[in-house]
Amino acid sequence: MRMTEIYQIGRRLDAYVAASRSFVPAALVALVLSMLSTIATAQNENVIRVETELVSFEVRATDAEGKPVSGLSASDFRVFENGSERKIDFFQPMTRPLGKRPLAVVFALDVSGSMTEAELERLRTSLGEFARRLEGPDAYFSVLTFAMDVKTVVPFTNRRERLIDRLGRLRHDRDGLSTHAYDAVDAAVRTIVRNGPKAAAGQIPQRAVIVITDGFPVGDVVSSKTVIERANKAGVSVHSVILPSFSRLDRGKRPVITPFEASRLTELTGGISILATEKSLDPILSRLAAAIDESYVLAFYPAPGEKNEFRSVKIESVKGYEIKQNRSGYKLED
Repeated sequence: MRMTEIYQIGRRLDAYVAASRSFVPAALVALVLSMLSTIATAQNENVIRVETELVSFEVRATDAEGKPVSGLSASDFRVFENGSERKIDFFQPMTRPLGKRPLAVVFALDVSGSMTEAELERLRTSLGEFARRLEGPDAYFSVLTFAMDVKTVVPFTNRRERLIDRLGRLRHDRDGLSTHAYDAVDAAVRTIVRNGPKAAAGQIPQRAVIVITDGFPVGDVVSSKTVIERANKAGVSVHSVILPSFSRLDRGKRPVITPFEASRLTELTGGISILATEKSLDPILSRLAAAIDESYVLAFYPAPGEKNEFRSVKIESVKGYEIKQNRSGYKLED
């Protein structure tokens, strides 16, 4: 029962009592109102307990071949805070449908003139398949586009057909002179925090941004450092797909690292950066879907200490798997 429903029931009961005082025993009214208050308090306590007390980390484990490892439990991990081992108080896999964790994914798509029409068309067809793999009533997807401006093409929806329909509206911004990639990621993080599924009792949602770009941001208002800080605070992992560009190649030699890759935005938020060397984006997005689908959330109650002091957190695998976490630590804020 939601808080708004409880409030409405209480108001209707008050009105009924006012109109029919002689027929409703005061004790019964007091009992019902007390029960409603108890339900509301319990629900608030559940939400507060997850959102404000537990410190959560999204982690992925990969084997020696770089493949995601599924089926792990809390006992397969060790957590160290400022060098001291901590007890894991909450653990949940993402793997659907077993995990049943809410999911929020925002696609940030580069529609600047540097992208070809063929690349844009491949995006339309591949994103629908990505959503199909992760779709469910608790899986929400949104799409932003960016060039000179950042625009919302698809607000959060858990309906894949709506996502696919709206993707048909993607258009180039051929007149744009900028590519605001960092501004787009920042907008995506804020969209997730504001409109994505919230933490509740027994559930901590997974949050991810997938940026598809040529990797050459120009004209951003927000710096990459600020975006990393905001993504870390919100528990958002940023993944990137770097599309081919004429400026990536140096006379036929190995690809030159792009400014977006050099910012380490994906690395410092626990994401994956993939260079698209094939014409089809399906294998790349399938790999990202697997990374999202086979992740885990670990959480613990922080020890008392100074506010606004950064605490370093290191998560290790008992079995020697490589671990990637979405942030390197946290602060207890006022």
